[in-house]
Amino acid sequence: MHTIRRTARLALASAATALAACTAIPPGSNTLTASQVAAVVAAPDRTAADRTNDLRRKPEQMLAFIGLRPGMVALDVSAGGGYTTELLARAIGPTGSVYGQRPPPRDPARASIAPAQPEGESRPGITASAAPVAMATPTAANPAGPVAQRDAKLHSAGIPAAPMIAVSQAFDDPVPAAAADAQLDLVTLMFNYHDLGFMGVDRARMNRAIHRALKPGGIYVIADHAGRPGTGISESGTLHRIEESFLREEVERAGFVLVGEGSFLRNPNDPRDRNTPEPPQPKDEFVLKFQKPR
Repeated sequence: MHTIRRTARLALASAATALAACTAIPPGSNTLTASQVAAVVAAPDRTAADRTNDLRRKPEQMLAFIGLRPGMVALDVSAGGGYTTELLARAIGPTGSVYGQRPPPRDPARASIAPAQPEGESRPGITASAAPVAMATPTAANPAGPVAQRDAKLHSAGIPAAPMIAVSQAFDDPVPAAAADAQLDLVTLMFNYHDLGFMGVDRARMNRAIHRALKPGGIYVIADHAGRPGTGISESGTLHRIEESFLREEVERAGFVLVGEGSFLRNPNDPRDRNTPEPPQPKDEFVLKFQKPR
């Protein structure tokens, strides 16, 4: 019975995608208000782990900056434990759909790709909370992992959220076939673009795939830890930072236009020369909003 219900939900999500307009909904059309965004973040059923991450991520400002609207079709690239994926699903509501992408489980016969140093603290004093133990890590037997579990949890609780559809695909090909050609209103990539450097991901191919998948007028929002001028993506596996102008140039080469910059995570006092800033302080982080031209 659970499989039947799940299949039905995926079919409805696919139908919603197919019926979506050929161009993204213009900004200002039913964009969530500040009070609506605050209500999403304050939902009493959200986990303690997610609320701890709120202290680092400032989700009210982030969701407002993105400009979410009911009924959007979104893709969260590098969804991880599903923190952002779930926030998008709650904000977009049941008339939309949200894909959460993670790479396929690693082949145990192949060597793992790891950074030279583990990522430090972006907000010293606020420890990043991992997904609850009950949230399964994707495996060959269960590639859907935490995104599917979050979706099932919200659905069983009757929360009016968009279906969260787990996507198990490589970073350089992150878009599911159902959304590959001008079907998406929004793509997000939160604090992991820099990791694509030490991982050897073909970022140009990834950005082109995202550009192709977005509707004209669609939005691509990227947040990351700021690096020093001239460092490019060379410190991706050590300081876990990326030079803002370097990232911007890469994304613009795919055909995007920068249309907004969020300052709510900036810290001009961060020397940007450490994994965890010294003296202890928040990492300088940028948030960029790109648009596919109409």
